Order: sequence, then structure tokens, then C-alpha cells
Amino acid sequence: MNIGIVGLGLIGGSMAKSTKARTSHTVWGADLDRETMTLARMSGAIDAPLTEENLPDCDLILAAICPSAAIAWVKEHAAQIGSKTILVDLCGVKRVVVEALAPIAEAHGFAYIGGHPMAGKERGGFTASSDSLYVGASMILTPDKRTDMQLLETLKAYFLDIGFAALTFSDPEEHDRIIAFTSQLAHITSSAYVKSPEAQRRRGFSAGSFQDMTRVARLDEAMWTELFMDDSDFLIKELDILIGNLQAYADALKSGDAHRIKALLKEGRELKATAGGS
Repeated sequence: MNIGIVGLGLIGGSMAKSTKARTSHTVWGADLDRETMTLARMSGAIDAPLTEENLPDCDLILAAICPSAAIAWVKEHAAQIGSKTILVDLCGVKRVVVEALAPIAEAHGFAYIGGHPMAGKERGGFTASSDSLYVGASMILTPDKRTDMQLLETLKAYFLDIGFAALTFSDPEEHDRIIAFTSQLAHITSSAYVKSPEAQRRRGFSAGSFQDMTRVARLDEAMWTELFMDDSDFLIKELDILIGNLQAYADALKSGDAHRIKALLKEGRELKATAGGS
């Protein structure tokens, strides 16, 4: 296949590197940063730039940029996308993107499906990308009534070939509701946790727990702000639940209620055991 990748940061760059490392597909890439394009060419992550000329020849286009940028790019290039092309956005939220892109795809006659690779790092950019980022990960897809089985088979073969362990199917609403808890809430919690004055005085006193809690605080604030705002309804609900749960621990400590603390900890341990590790 001819695969066009829009955005060669952590996600798109890893898609490019994984594709070149594990398949014989041709990869054309586009990124606004000239240095990134140079690095992508020199490293062999892409075969050539994605251009107006070769865009119609893409069998698969992966939009690995922020939601607003992905929507803008598709609007600008929809007329050049071939009728046999499959477009997959890789954005971290789905409702706002699918709502905008599905009608464009239908109007211009190409296939579109929302996607979200469940993999990442605390650092972004092409230099952080890797051909092993997706090994063992889950790829979420949001098919709709226009999605045919052949399209899903094509995408399944491609994503499994480049390292994903499985495909997970969802709808945009369910995706955004769950991802508010599993991803976005974790990033906000980490960002808030590291703001304690003790975070700057903890040298010699921190181990794995501190590292686990603070790892994702090293985030791209522009990208995550956009994702949080696009999913604010579900994220607010999760934040309210978390704040309420934290308040229960604070209240028990303030009242010196050791039995209540023990019960809260036991409840959390048992819920973790039920939820599993992933």
C-alpha cells in the first residue's frame, strides 16, 4: 500500500517507523517542521514527502495531529483524496473529530474511520518516536454504518502487521467517556500532584510511587488542553468523582478515624484487584 502520514511527531513518527520496519508498504509523510521532515527522510522513516501530487495515490492516510488541525487538514485536502483511500484519524478524542470528518468523507466519496492508538510516552516529537511503540498495544477504531468488512480487514491486517496486539471497536461517545478516565484524568492528576512544594524537596526520598505519579506531568500543554476541552463533559464528571473520593480520605484523617482509613484502603485494593492491571 501507499500510506500517507500527516504529522510525524511521536504517534505519526512511530507509525512511519513501525511501517517501514515491519512491512513493504511505501510511506509518504508530511510535517510542518522542516527539521522533522529532514530527520524522517534521513532515518528512512518515510520514502518521500506527502505532496499534492501523490496524495490521490494513497491507499491509507493516517492523520496524526491534534483534532482541530486534523479537521482543518481534511477540509483543505478532501478534494484531492482518492475514492479508494481510507482515512483514519489518530486523535485522542473522537466525538468532535468524527462529527466533522464523517460528512466530509461521505460528500467526497472516500472511506473514513476514527482511530486512537493506545500507546504513548511522556515525551513527544519525532525524536521520541519508535518502531516498537505499538508492540502489544491496542488500536481503537470507531466504525459506523458506512464501514464495510473489507475496510476493517484491511486495517486489521495493517495494524497487526506493525505491532498492535489487537483492535478494539467502540463508538465516539463510549471512547470519549472511557478515555476521560483512563487517560485524561491521569494526566490532570499527575499535573496537580507535582505542584506540591515538596516535589522540589523530595530528592533522596522518592522511589517508584513518585515516578509513577509524576511521569505524565511532562506533557504537551497545548495538545492536552485541546483534548481536555473537547472532552470536558466526561472529564468534569471524572474529576468530581476523584475529588469526592480524595475528600473521604482527608475527612477520615482529620477526624483521626483509623478504621475509616483502613476501610477506604481495603476498598481501593479490592477494586484494583477486580479491575486488573490494564
